[in-house]
Amino acid sequence: MTQVGKQRQYIQILTGIGVVISIALFIFFQQHQSYFQVGGAFQQYLGQMGLLAPIIFILAQMVQVVYPIIPGGMTSVIGYIAFGPIWGFVYNLTGIFLGSLMAFALARRYGENFARAFVSEETYNKYIGYLDKNDGKFYEKFLGIAFAFPGFPDDFLCMVSGLSQMTFKRFTLIFLLTKPVTLYLYTIVAYQGFGYLLALLR
Repeated sequence: MTQVGKQRQYIQILTGIGVVISIALFIFFQQHQSYFQVGGAFQQYLGQMGLLAPIIFILAQMVQVVYPIIPGGMTSVIGYIAFGPIWGFVYNLTGIFLGSLMAFALARRYGENFARAFVSEETYNKYIGYLDKNDGKFYEKFLGIAFAFPGFPDDFLCMVSGLSQMTFKRFTLIFLLTKPVTLYLYTIVAYQGFGYLLALLR
């Protein structure tokens, strides 16, 4: 097995662990709903930790972008529950923004083998092919659309961007113009859907 194959296998194992953790968290939330309500006991407990709580959460979100062990939607909802709609959004955006910059920088530093380890060859070839269209201008527009709408592998596209000729400044601009509104709306919808699903299971 190649080095990329070994790295991909390792990441797949982490992803499997993440699925198990996500299911466990879902069951735990279902059994302790009142504790995890916005403004509930869990949020009050984190408030007693001071700055340590948001710092830990932001660091976790940064790592989550590069190594997505738990689905990003769930971690965003956790931030919403833990810190409320305003600060939860601020901490979510800060962590994801810094993590995206880190993914971009790591791919630029370590090259295509680093990026290929996180996805299948089919997915890698699909998105890396966009870099050659219209001298990279097509990819910039595509990246903005991907950040603005759900359903795209945003984390991996940060790595693809690092492999392109796109400047760090340009990547930052595209992210800040397209990602915040989508993240806010997606988190609200995910939180409401999560609550609705838990209500059905009562």
